[in-house]
Amino acid sequence: MAYEIPVTQARAELAELINRVVYGGERVVVTRHGKPLVALVSAADLERLEKEEAAEQEHVISSVSSIGSTASAPGERQRFGIAAEHRGHHGRDD
Repeated sequence: MAYEIPVTQARAELAELINRVVYGGERVVVTRHGKPLVALVSAADLERLEKEEAAEQEHVISSVSSIGSTASAPGERQRFGIAAEHRGHHGRDD
C-alpha cells in the first residue's frame, strides 16, 4: 500500500519522500484535496511498469494481427446493405 501525503506537506518533505521511495522501497501518493495527484515510485518500479505496458501492447497487436481478414458469409453483404467489396491487386480477392 502506498503512503499518502498532501501536496503542501510533500513540498516541505520532498528529500525525505525521495529517500523513502529509493531506500525504503515505498510508493508515495501525493494528494490534493484528498484526491491522488501524482505518485513517486523508484526508477526500478517505473522501468518494470513500462516493460509490462510494452509487453501488454505487443500482446494486443499480435492478437489483432492473428485475426486477419475473413470473407463474409454468403448473403451477409446483402443482409447488411453492403454494396461494395474490397478486392486486392488486379481485381483478385485478398
